[in-house]
Amino acid sequence: MTAESASRTGACGVDGLSEAIARCRICRDNPAGGAACRLPQEPRPVAVLSATARVMIAGQAPGLRVNETGLPFNDASGDRLRSWLGIDRATFYDPAKFAIAPMGFCFPGYDEHGHDLPPRRECAPQWRDAVMASMPQVELILAIGQYAQRYHLGPLRQKTMTQTVERWRDSFLSNRPGPRILPLPHPSWRNTGWLKRHPWFEEEVLPVLKREVSLLIGGNGFPTGP
Repeated sequence: MTAESASRTGACGVDGLSEAIARCRICRDNPAGGAACRLPQEPRPVAVLSATARVMIAGQAPGLRVNETGLPFNDASGDRLRSWLGIDRATFYDPAKFAIAPMGFCFPGYDEHGHDLPPRRECAPQWRDAVMASMPQVELILAIGQYAQRYHLGPLRQKTMTQTVERWRDSFLSNRPGPRILPLPHPSWRNTGWLKRHPWFEEEVLPVLKREVSLLIGGNGFPTGP
């Protein structure tokens, strides 16, 4: 099943699309850039699609530990993200409450400095539109990092990730149709310095994030807004 056929066939829904994504080997068999650009390991697509979740976490791409375990955000970055959301692991991994769909479904490998490479270029064109069409019930998208922000924010994305997050109200409070979008920095430990240099993120954005998540997953129902 292709992304196009999975999107067209309503009977398949998120289950059929999830199965098609799990079988995807496009970055192994037809890599953008040729054979030299193949993944350094066998593809293991990681995504959690949901027919009921009202919150979608749009990340970058799985890291090595996620690739090994098949569980998204199963690392220190996930611990920090769950802290930002104000939830525990059981809640985070409940597909009735959260969909998790990174821009690239497979671990892309490391660059020469030991940093994760960007999401594979093949992945989003092949799957992203079908993923979004399969989950019309999503009301809030957490766009984590520049690649998710580029796709989901479009012209609202600023020149830098910092500027985009700083202007989070532009997308979160927008009247445009579709889910509200809240841009976030990546919760990686590499961004600890960024968080220290920008205390407004924890002071202004995280309270809004926690209130909104609580409301949408059926928590205490705090009012939304800044």
